[in-house]
Amino acid sequence: MKLKTRFSFIFLPALLLSFISFSQIPAFINDSIDSYIERGMRQWQIPGLSMAIVKDGKTVFMKGYGVRELGKDDKVDENTLFIIASNSKLFTGTSIAKLDYEKKLSLNDKITKYIPWFRLYDSNATDMANIRDMLCHRLGTKTFQGDFTFWDSNLLKDSIVWKMRYLKPPGEFRQDYGYCNSAFLVAGQVLEKVTGQTWESYVQENILSPLDMTNTYMNTAGLAKRANVAWPHNNLYSSLTKIPFDNVDNLGPATSMVSNVKDLTHWLMLQLDSGRYDGKQILPWQVLQKTRDANILTGSRKSTAFPTHFRAYGLGVYMTDYAGRQVYWHTGGAFGHVTNVCFVPEEKLGITILTNNDNQNFFEALRYQILDAYLNVPYTDHSKYQWGFFEQGKKETDNALTAMKARVDKKNQPELKPEDYTGEYVNTVYGKINISKSGSFLICRFQHHPDLVGYMEYMDNNEFRITYSNIGYGIFPAKFSIKDGKTISVQIQVNDFVESDAYLFVRDPSGAVVQ
Repeated sequence: MKLKTRFSFIFLPALLLSFISFSQIPAFINDSIDSYIERGMRQWQIPGLSMAIVKDGKTVFMKGYGVRELGKDDKVDENTLFIIASNSKLFTGTSIAKLDYEKKLSLNDKITKYIPWFRLYDSNATDMANIRDMLCHRLGTKTFQGDFTFWDSNLLKDSIVWKMRYLKPPGEFRQDYGYCNSAFLVAGQVLEKVTGQTWESYVQENILSPLDMTNTYMNTAGLAKRANVAWPHNNLYSSLTKIPFDNVDNLGPATSMVSNVKDLTHWLMLQLDSGRYDGKQILPWQVLQKTRDANILTGSRKSTAFPTHFRAYGLGVYMTDYAGRQVYWHTGGAFGHVTNVCFVPEEKLGITILTNNDNQNFFEALRYQILDAYLNVPYTDHSKYQWGFFEQGKKETDNALTAMKARVDKKNQPELKPEDYTGEYVNTVYGKINISKSGSFLICRFQHHPDLVGYMEYMDNNEFRITYSNIGYGIFPAKFSIKDGKTISVQIQVNDFVESDAYLFVRDPSGAVVQ
């Protein structure tokens, strides 16, 4: 990633030389993009980045920067694999739109037609909920609501769908936008009922194989053993650290796909050529159109930072106006990987950027920088603009960590004996946690996350600092409530990259103690 040479034709793969003349490339891409990326990667502490640009039916830029793993020399290139996470959603939305086009289902079909036991928190919403609702984040839930329970968990797909009935939405059904991963899983389960195929095999057969996306995978399982993989990193709660790969295959239709920029250029070419790729009609144009119909507004006021006025969501894709053009895009975030895919049909322009540090917004700043260059928007350093917000957020996080450390270092004595905090606690959505004593720590173990451990150190006022074995989950206060000399509940929180709200776990009435 830290290549020091400015971009020029001699560094492009030979097959690209005939695709575009020097004069057609914007000056920013010709003269500045390498230095811009290298500077941004240093500032944002991104070990590896891969990106590609498609223009007028050709791949005009495709390059890797940096390393796949911190401390090692293996370079990122155009074939390096990343978890593309929520960029999986448009593959799911497109598959459902294809089935709708073929009249094998209707986007307006009720979910209960295919999953009779499906329930949402509100009975009226249950009765009305249809396939379209699942694909456009309009159930009224909070963004990421339920994801601490679902993400990286050992829950089966049907168990996740079942637990959606416990998610009490703060918003109104079909009125309020709230990003909902589990709803895309529901759509994937419907697809399986209709086709008799798994979601994975359907997308492979109908999209990946026709597009020659031969190095794209439907699931995260086994990713660490594949060749040329970008390892995930995080630096929010510590120095830049390698963290475990996510295993989110139980949320597959929302987030489990793995790909690289070379394969994603094929997907972009299809999006930019009305469903055609390599001279063949892979998908009917009407299918793509259906995914791009706005189903819910996510914003309708002029932006103070970008040349946009509205933002909306279709079937697995966002849309906006940008400098007078229609732009479609999605981001994808897994622990240690953040990615984006963007296309501007009116300009026959497509962009994809994949990175392996999740605690940064440079991957989006770079996308805007490329959009500006191709759409003749006056230059603004988007990385510098985003860095100001990042610095403020990082300062707040660092201050909170410093304050918690100071409280731990005082070595205050808890109100109760350490063993009195141990036992089994239950949350309706999540299930059970077990808290036990180990030396000077309390140890929190999670029913549905067997590989995750929370190490709890006493601070004061019945609050413990909980540090997760996967540092991506963060470091937070865990507050116990006490009544009549006994603990009755504990509030547990994780990084809002997973879910923003804390979970209240109540002591199991049996009073069981795990030692």
